[in-house]
Amino acid sequence: MSVWKRFRYRLEWLGLQWLYFSIPLLPRRMAHGLGNVLGGTAFHLDSRGRRIALENLRLVFGDEKPVEEIRRIARDSYRSFARTVIDQFWGSRLTRENYLDYCMIEAEDMDAIEHARETGGIWVTPHYSNFEWIALIMGFRDYHFTIVAQDFRNPSLTEVYKKNRERSGHEVIPQRGAIVRLLKNLKRGGNVAFLTDLTIRPSKPATAIECFGRKTCVTSLHAELMKRTGLSVIPGICIPMPDGRYVLKGFQPLVFGPDDDEHSIAQACWDIFEPYIREHPEPWLWMYKHWRYLPAHPAASYPSYAWRNEAFDEVIARAEGQSRNVPPKSEDSRDS
Repeated sequence: MSVWKRFRYRLEWLGLQWLYFSIPLLPRRMAHGLGNVLGGTAFHLDSRGRRIALENLRLVFGDEKPVEEIRRIARDSYRSFARTVIDQFWGSRLTRENYLDYCMIEAEDMDAIEHARETGGIWVTPHYSNFEWIALIMGFRDYHFTIVAQDFRNPSLTEVYKKNRERSGHEVIPQRGAIVRLLKNLKRGGNVAFLTDLTIRPSKPATAIECFGRKTCVTSLHAELMKRTGLSVIPGICIPMPDGRYVLKGFQPLVFGPDDDEHSIAQACWDIFEPYIREHPEPWLWMYKHWRYLPAHPAASYPSYAWRNEAFDEVIARAEGQSRNVPPKSEDSRDS
């Protein structure tokens, strides 16, 4: 490693340590306001992300919402994400004794969710509002998750985030060899958690789902684990409130049978969230490249950043039960 890179990594680590020290000193109302200010500023400065967000929103809501409202939703999406980042640091003030001061718990079937504490379960949520606090708070409620997280290029940052995410009793593991560790945890009666709207490379354990009328490539790990264990899938979402608190809402657990495949399971999980996101779109990450791959025969318009990928065609074919059994081709740097 070069001298400059070591120096840069050290600066990044010091900056992160300063944030973990300083932000929890802020009153809750001030931390909430800071997130709004930083998010609004980022919306105006981040021309690339703003362009992606506006294009995504026009594709989904172009016939339903005026230009001014689409721009407002994009700005509020930035604000929501900034509040989530701020709360990643401010959350160090949360404890088992005080977390209910900052959130409320709702569930369509609380008995089924409580039962998962004994049997284990597969928990899923989208990148919506403060998804980081869902795991943190559920840990305080004695649901201990195994969570797969992507490593930072700077290893010291990975360790800092890992320590913070494990604070309420979870285990954060790297992507390599994750399926084996996740399966072992579930068989011991543990719980695992996934972000189901994360776009991944078609060469990884992936399936294609319909997301707002367009196909996207998402993880199939939660579906594979359900097939191997028979455990229920528990969808949940974090809903922001104007005063800086959150509602953690649990939906009815999904139970699948032997005839369900990875595609139908992943699609059913997403179908729980899409109607809610359509009605309340602001907290979703619209600046993210949700539709990165362009199918061979698209049934709808796709954003300009989408590109052709034959491996994605194979994922679609498998999802439709028409796989040609052709191994995925290697991908180039455009997928980075």
